[in-house]
Amino acid sequence: RQLLPILTGLIGDDFTRYVEPFAGSGCVFFSLMPNKALLADINPELMNTYVEVKYRVADVVEQLSEWRKSKKRYLNLRLADPKSLPDAERAARFIYLNRCCFNGLYRTNRKGCFNVPYGGKRSGKIPKPEDLQSASQVLRKAKLITCDFTKTLAQVKPGDFVYMDPPFSIAARRMFKEYHAACFDPDQVKRLRREMERLADSKIKFLVSYAESEEAKVLRKGFKFRTVGVRRNIAGFAADRRTANETLIYN
Repeated sequence: RQLLPILTGLIGDDFTRYVEPFAGSGCVFFSLMPNKALLADINPELMNTYVEVKYRVADVVEQLSEWRKSKKRYLNLRLADPKSLPDAERAARFIYLNRCCFNGLYRTNRKGCFNVPYGGKRSGKIPKPEDLQSASQVLRKAKLITCDFTKTLAQVKPGDFVYMDPPFSIAARRMFKEYHAACFDPDQVKRLRREMERLADSKIKFLVSYAESEEAKVLRKGFKFRTVGVRRNIAGFAADRRTANETLIYN
């Protein structure tokens, strides 16, 4: 969100369809509100949430209204198997855990089970019904799919604009890699670079956000780029939150 003015400026509005293979929070998508979009992510819990907010937002809102913020509620929902829940309740669970967990992290163990501790009073607020309803309206213009980023990129065509904000795989520092059981690793960075080259050869515009690192240098070689400062909030404690550099790569 800190980089939204820069990101939206680089993306512009001269495209037919907006494509995001690493949907995540979707903050760029919700800021742009494009007329046509393709959103994808490898995380099935996230994409189920988007689908339910898109089509059955009233059911999600109703379920969330029944859950007050508490450590007991949080731990019980964290323990629940999301696949055993109705889809709307599954989506509400995802939103509740995301807003009530420590520092807004999404992290799973190697079995794919969400394992972030309770965030307590400093965690976020449950979204208001009107916010979810607004999100539902914007999502109705998007096609939503759950898949690996290369399968998403196989669907792009001239006239699309592709924004990619992948999980960071950086050998030189400790990163939270457990976004998904199949975490983004150095081989994925190589795959991403190949996809960037293919998009460029096909005259398809793209923008990639990546933490400044040796891996970022590999990704940006031969492309336009700029480096910007961004405040990292992953540490969880104000004293440990620092300004880091992020590389924006585009063609």
